[in-house]
Amino acid sequence: MMPVSGQLFDNADPDGSERIGEGTVLFRGRLADRAEEIIDAIRQIAEPSPFRHLITPGGHRMSVSMTSCGELGWMSDRKGYRYTSTDPRNNQPWPAMPSLLADLATAAAADAGFDHYRPDACLINRYRPGTKLSLHQDKDERDPSHPVVSFSLGLPATFLWGGFKRSDKPQRLLLEHGDILVFGGPDRLRYHGILPLPDGEHPLLGAQRINLTFRKAG
Repeated sequence: MMPVSGQLFDNADPDGSERIGEGTVLFRGRLADRAEEIIDAIRQIAEPSPFRHLITPGGHRMSVSMTSCGELGWMSDRKGYRYTSTDPRNNQPWPAMPSLLADLATAAAADAGFDHYRPDACLINRYRPGTKLSLHQDKDERDPSHPVVSFSLGLPATFLWGGFKRSDKPQRLLLEHGDILVFGGPDRLRYHGILPLPDGEHPLLGAQRINLTFRKAG
């Protein structure tokens, strides 16, 4: 049964959301009560499919390390950006997406106004102090009408929320432990990124930030 909007969040408060754009909603601290469960799920995912630093098509090593779960996983190498059904490191299917993660993403999307959303891919990024993610668009998915749901855990990070051209000056948003950002509709193809992560120590994750982004890729 599809989860009912908001019911999975112990501290759900739709009125506490921040609308950043026409299709973008930020839910502050919504995952705080589920963080340890989510971190445990990430550890189980990373056992068969460890975090790794991918290579861009231009030959650069990404500073962020990542892994995936779900029916599809995101990959980058000299051949380009794409989704694959298997992990190239072991030629096995990517770990299944835990129902906890899929249900939380579905509920957050519904609270942001995107009903009937069910992700089939989850990209998990691990940031260490000094790592960053340059401005980019999420456009490798087959149908961009579906939103992206992003979970933040661990150290706070400065999120760059840009326009539809790389040259557009981005807004700066602080994303903290437990925050959920949902963007879709007219905002789905905006450029976005993360400034270099500052030094710090988080009680649950230490000197790192974990970001999970859920997509309907297939």
